[in-house]
Amino acid sequence: MNVNMRVADKSAEGLLYVLSAKGARFNVSLGQAPQIHGTQRKAPALKARFTSESFHSIIDAMPQSLSKVIVHIIFSTKDREPWLGLDLRPRMHAYLATVCRDLGAEVVRVGGVADHVHIVTTLPRTVSQAQLIEQIKKVSSKWIKTLDARYRDFFWQRGYGAFSVSPSQLDTVVQYVEAQPRALSHSHVSGGIPRVATQARR
Repeated sequence: MNVNMRVADKSAEGLLYVLSAKGARFNVSLGQAPQIHGTQRKAPALKARFTSESFHSIIDAMPQSLSKVIVHIIFSTKDREPWLGLDLRPRMHAYLATVCRDLGAEVVRVGGVADHVHIVTTLPRTVSQAQLIEQIKKVSSKWIKTLDARYRDFFWQRGYGAFSVSPSQLDTVVQYVEAQPRALSHSHVSGGIPRVATQARR
């Protein structure tokens, strides 16, 4: 497309001013690109600048990681065999609590009956839920076999239940765990998961 242009003026410095059809004013000098007058130039884009100092300031503002996730863990002996009699049960519960603490968890309560256990604990900051339960089962299963030859066939079941516990419902869950020896399995639904566990997340 051709644009009609006309000479407007010639300065003493040898610059030729030209007006375009749209009224934009150019100055033209030999060997130089035209310079635009009377039009707004686009401002250069601003670029975010990140330095190591800015990252350090963010890190310094939070010197430590905080985590307070409470979980209610439930799992049973293999085939629901009643391995955990009254003589062994307190020792097993105490050992499970020790394993949790060794993994960095804060144990609230451990309980259960002859064929399953309940563990109410915080989730360690550096260990996943699956890793925590795997280690609890693995270490405690090895430990019980060292107590007596009659426990050499002891195993935990492969599955488990794990439910987050709201701080407002923690007392309710603890009371439920403590009442297990008296209540036995009356509060369980199909599959061995207690109703109180599903309600504790509310």
